[in-house]
Amino acid sequence: MRIAIPSAIVSSALIEAGRWIDAQGWCPATGGNFSARLSHDQALVTASGRHKGRLTDEDLLTVDLDGQPLESKLKPSAETLLHTRLYQLNSAIGAVLHTHSVASTVLSRLETDDWFTLCGYEMQKSLAGNQSHEAAIQLAVFDNTQDMPALAEQLALRWQQTPLNWGFLVRGHGLYAWGHDVNEARRHLEGLEFLFACELEMRRLRP
Repeated sequence: MRIAIPSAIVSSALIEAGRWIDAQGWCPATGGNFSARLSHDQALVTASGRHKGRLTDEDLLTVDLDGQPLESKLKPSAETLLHTRLYQLNSAIGAVLHTHSVASTVLSRLETDDWFTLCGYEMQKSLAGNQSHEAAIQLAVFDNTQDMPALAEQLALRWQQTPLNWGFLVRGHGLYAWGHDVNEARRHLEGLEFLFACELEMRRLRP
């Protein structure tokens, strides 16, 4: 069982991450949502409709792993169900950052397969467990839908076939990146966004 983390520490990490992500332009308007695990059965998540570059403690609420608020009148994003499903699927996941960058949104629409493959980039080593640029890494790609329970179920079914690593893409929507804590999730997010930018440029330059 995971040791519970004080909510003040988690809240501070998410607020700081939101300001950094906003500075990169990866969460325009009120898009995206963030979360971090508090214990084996609770997580802190961003409330619906909040600008991620201007988060405060009042913009965060605690939910159970069914995505239900605990002692809060705030409304969690509908996409909270994807965060909590990830926590259910892998107890090592401690934070999830969902962003809407141009690169992840465009590439997710260009990719027609169920998997997005990257290979040959040194930055692949920013992703936990990768020691070389030579190994191909794959991210799952899901079709976008407003039916979050259905998408959460698709995520679980895909995971049963092949456990996912680092993140996944939703077509026309963006990236979900995770790690064992907020800092690792940020590293994975930054590494993946760099790789997406490189891949977009490579595709632009190809004859």
